Amino acid sequence: MLDIIQLLPDSIANQIAAGEVVQRPASVVKELLENAIDAGADKIQLIVKDAGTTYIQVIDNGSGMSETDARMCWERHATSKIKQANDLFKINTFGFRGEALASIAAVAQVDMKTRRKDDNLGIHIRIEASDVLLQEPVQCSEGTSITVKNLFYNIPARKNFLKSASIETKHIFDEFNRVAIPNPDIEFTFTINQNEAVKLPQTTLENRITDVLGKRDKGLLIALHEKTDIINIAGFIGSPEYAKRIRGDQFLFINGRFIKEPYFNHAIQNAFEGLIPEDHFPFYVVFFEIDPSRIDVNVHPTKTEVKFEDSKPIYSILRSVVKKALGGYTLSPQ
Repeated sequence: MLDIIQLLPDSIANQIAAGEVVQRPASVVKELLENAIDAGADKIQLIVKDAGTTYIQVIDNGSGMSETDARMCWERHATSKIKQANDLFKINTFGFRGEALASIAAVAQVDMKTRRKDDNLGIHIRIEASDVLLQEPVQCSEGTSITVKNLFYNIPARKNFLKSASIETKHIFDEFNRVAIPNPDIEFTFTINQNEAVKLPQTTLENRITDVLGKRDKGLLIALHEKTDIINIAGFIGSPEYAKRIRGDQFLFINGRFIKEPYFNHAIQNAFEGLIPEDHFPFYVVFFEIDPSRIDVNVHPTKTEVKFEDSKPIYSILRSVVKKALGGYTLSPQ
């Protein structure tokens, strides 16, 4: 009887892996923006055309890459962030799995130009469906520019699952906001179909929140500050007047990374009990700082799910901090 198990070619394995990492154009935007931040950029440009299906470009003024690194970064499991398994519990960067760029290159046409500060010439690399078509020296600005064209061009069935342009653009805005809010020291520009949609200068956290989310009446933003042996909590909650019937402007960040954690959402919702209708949801932007060894961010390739060593005390601290802040607001004359 013939053997039937065979090793998949790298190109097919990369396309399969891309299914988790690159779900839609917004996934590409998220990964490229986070890479730019990890590179130490303080100016980042995002350019999108046709809701990201035909064109996504991220330009940064970060550290840039050497010729070897510029080529290696497109390989699966190639990363500068970890060297051994224990490093997963010391993560202070967005990226670390070494999957994102390889996944993007497997399902799109990619063009990259990158140069380090002290190099006279940069490197130009072009990849299609994981195949390197071009690698040559080039004159370019310091930092990195990555262009992703024709997403899912080689997997048309996957492209058919994308939603309308307006919905895909909304997802891109969501990812852009999740990166821009916790990084007020970075200047961001977002251009859609050759029209500048957003320009965010370097500023304070409070101003960045109002610039991104439109909360212009700063008197209704209530600051949170609490330091404990377990966790540090900071950020802002909206006064009860900001509550809405839909769950919208609710952001949780841990060590600068946006996360989804219903348990902590419930803690904040519970703190608002009696101050807002039961069918309304509060506004908040909350930042946790915690020892990376107390959490596991390697749960899913999207890295929005995090496991905590012990979440119960954090729930209690968070609820108390929010109630304390609301108490100071409701007792003060408005």
